[in-house]
Amino acid sequence: MSLIEDQYDAYPYPERDPKDEAKRLITGSPSHPLEIDHFVFAGKRDWSQTFRGLVAGGGTGDALIQMAQILTSAGKPYEITYLDLSTSARGIAEARAEARGLSGINFVTGSLLEAGDHGPFDYIDCCGVLHHLPDPQEGFDALAGALKPQGGMGVMVYAPYGRAGVYPLQEAFGTLLQGPPRDRLRDARAIFQRLPEGHPFKRNPHVSDHKASDAGFYDLLLHSQDRAFTIRDLSDAFEAAGLAITGLPQAHAYDPTPLLPDRRMLVGLDELTRMELAEKLRGTIRLHVAYAAPKATAEGRVAKPTPGSVPHLKGVQPAKLAAAIAKEGVLPINLGDEKIDVPVSAAAAGLLRHINGRRTLTEIAQAERLDPIAFSALWNGVSEVLCRYGLLFYSTLLR
Repeated sequence: MSLIEDQYDAYPYPERDPKDEAKRLITGSPSHPLEIDHFVFAGKRDWSQTFRGLVAGGGTGDALIQMAQILTSAGKPYEITYLDLSTSARGIAEARAEARGLSGINFVTGSLLEAGDHGPFDYIDCCGVLHHLPDPQEGFDALAGALKPQGGMGVMVYAPYGRAGVYPLQEAFGTLLQGPPRDRLRDARAIFQRLPEGHPFKRNPHVSDHKASDAGFYDLLLHSQDRAFTIRDLSDAFEAAGLAITGLPQAHAYDPTPLLPDRRMLVGLDELTRMELAEKLRGTIRLHVAYAAPKATAEGRVAKPTPGSVPHLKGVQPAKLAAAIAKEGVLPINLGDEKIDVPVSAAAAGLLRHINGRRTLTEIAQAERLDPIAFSALWNGVSEVLCRYGLLFYSTLLR
C-alpha cells in the first residue's frame, strides 16, 4: 500500500460525519449543477435527459453528495460514478448518501486513471486530486479520454503563491518523520508548536485546514505527494490533454487591471499572460477552480445572457441584494480579505429582486415593464459583474 493510501485510510479527507447530513448540505465549486450548466453547457442543458457524471477521486463525498442531492431535489435523472482508492473514504461517502436516501450512484474503489473503463461521461469532477498524482498529466489525459465530445469537467488544483510556507514544511516533515500516519501526525504537531511565529506558514492567513481537523493537518502539511500549479501550468496540462479552459468561477481574481496604475501596461499581452500576472501580483490565490471541455467543442460553452436565459444568484438573497444596492448605489462584494464596492444603478438593482431561478430574462423584463433594448442596457452590465465574481449563473435546471 502506498503512503497516500495509508494516509487517506487513516485520515479520510475532508473529515465528515454522515450524521451531519441531517443538518446541512455542503456546496461549493466546482460541480454545483448550476455552475456546471453555466460553464459547460452554456446554461441550456436539457436536464430531462439523464446526467452521467463521474467524481474522480471522490474522497469523503462532498462533490458527489452536492450533485446527487441537488439533482434529486430538482427531480432530474442522473447516474453518478464515485471513484476513489480509499476504502475508508468510500465508506463515509456511502454512509452520507444513505443518510440522504440518494440513489443513482455507483461506488467504485479504484484509480482515476481507470476513468475510461466507466465512461463516457457528460461531466467529470476532479477536486483536489490531480496535484497528488505521481504524474499529474497522466491523470488529465485519463479524464479527458473518459469525456463525451460535448461533455466537460470541473477541476480544482492547488496554486503555489497563496500556499506560502506549506511546501518547506512538507519537505521537512517528509525528511524527519517515519512510521504509521498517526505517529507522523503526533510528531508533526509537536514540531509545529515549536516553529517561530515568523515562519512564512504561520504568517499566511490564506491556509487554515490544519486548524480544522487531524485530516486537514495531515493533508496540508504531511502529504507525501503534492505539486502546485500556476494558472499557466494548469492551462498547459489541459492543452496537453486535448482540453481547453471554458471558464473560471472567480474570473475577477485573474484580472490584473485593478492592481495597475495604468491599464496600458497590459497592451500586447495575451489573456493567459494577463492571468499569470494577476496571480503573481495578488499572491493570495491558493487554489485554482476551472471548467474545461474538449478543444474541438470548447467554443461557446459559457452561458451568455439571452432572452430565454434563466439567471440564478449564488449565496445572496435577491431582495436583500437589490435593497442594499438601491440604498448605497454600489454592489458590495466581500471575498475573503478583499472588499469591493462596484457602482450599480438603482434601476439595474431593481431587476435582481425578480430572480427566483425559474424566470427567464424576458419574464424579468416584462415584470419591470421594460422593452428588450432598455432591459439589455440595464441588465448586461450588472450581469457581467456578478458573473465575474461568481455570484450569478445561468441554468435551466429548475425550469
